[in-house]
Amino acid sequence: MKVLVLGGTGNISRAIVARLLDQSHEVSIFNRGSRKLNFSDDVRSIVGDKKDKERFEAQMREESFDAVIDMISFNAEEAESTVRAFGGRTGHIVMCSSSSVYNRPAQTLPIREDEEELFNDPGHPYAYHKADMERYLRGVYERDKLPVTIIRPSLTYGPGGYNIGVLRQNMNIVERIRSGKPLVMFGDGTTPWSFTFASDLAKGFVGVLGNPATFGEAYHVTSEEPHIWEDLYSTFGEVLGKEPHIVHISSDLLMTAAPKLCSHLFYEKTYAGLYDNAKIKSVVPDYHSEVSLHAGIKMMIEWYEREGCLVDLEKDAFEDQLVQFHQSWSRQIANIYMK
Repeated sequence: MKVLVLGGTGNISRAIVARLLDQSHEVSIFNRGSRKLNFSDDVRSIVGDKKDKERFEAQMREESFDAVIDMISFNAEEAESTVRAFGGRTGHIVMCSSSSVYNRPAQTLPIREDEEELFNDPGHPYAYHKADMERYLRGVYERDKLPVTIIRPSLTYGPGGYNIGVLRQNMNIVERIRSGKPLVMFGDGTTPWSFTFASDLAKGFVGVLGNPATFGEAYHVTSEEPHIWEDLYSTFGEVLGKEPHIVHISSDLLMTAAPKLCSHLFYEKTYAGLYDNAKIKSVVPDYHSEVSLHAGIKMMIEWYEREGCLVDLEKDAFEDQLVQFHQSWSRQIANIYMK
């Protein structure tokens, strides 16, 4: 198939491109051209800015693709632009949404797609706008039978990713463990969660391509290896050969301290994030996750060091402040009942 990936350089989309190439698809990517990757010469790069909707849509009207995978639409308005650009002109549009679109707490566990309601609280803008995007796409499918499929990743990590960690602090995790500095964990760290490696998720995106049974449907595609959140930092420690020092702060306090950074903890990750993959397996029968958390974290650390990723000093200072707050609060409440 002739496939266009809108994006193509991020954590998930670079894994999708790699899988498309492995399966001998003809691949093009569309992005701003600001990040160069070592794709083979078989990948065609189209440079542009999707936020410039008129120019983007005009560019795409000059192209022809069998399928389009949109990794860079985050709200209904951006999805509308994709539909205008490709609706009626391509055989399949696959849209990247998010498992954050489920209202929490979920009604099912493991979560099943068709038994959950979409998120409706603007207090968590990312989830709210992704859910609104899905509502728009559902309406277009019902009205026009647009050949669209929605994929909902859970927390996905891998080379190229910058979203791992409670504070999405990435390389900071490695350096804090190495230097013995504490890491902040939300709640008591026992919330169940699926940490999905990008190459496993890519199987779902590529697996649905060209399948009419997936039109108008939404699927989450996640790891089937159950963990709790604290396992994330414990696994970093295992790979680095040093046990991390973890302090626990409630998600509501973290959101009070940094609403934009920590709203995902309060609205979404406070609740269990385990998913039933039966629906994606019904259309991609050979789907299964292969990369363990330990193997994936090892690859992440190797990538950080190969690319020379730096510590985020602002987030590091913020985490230091949180640790100091925790230590001060712990001293103040020590033995308070006996006083």
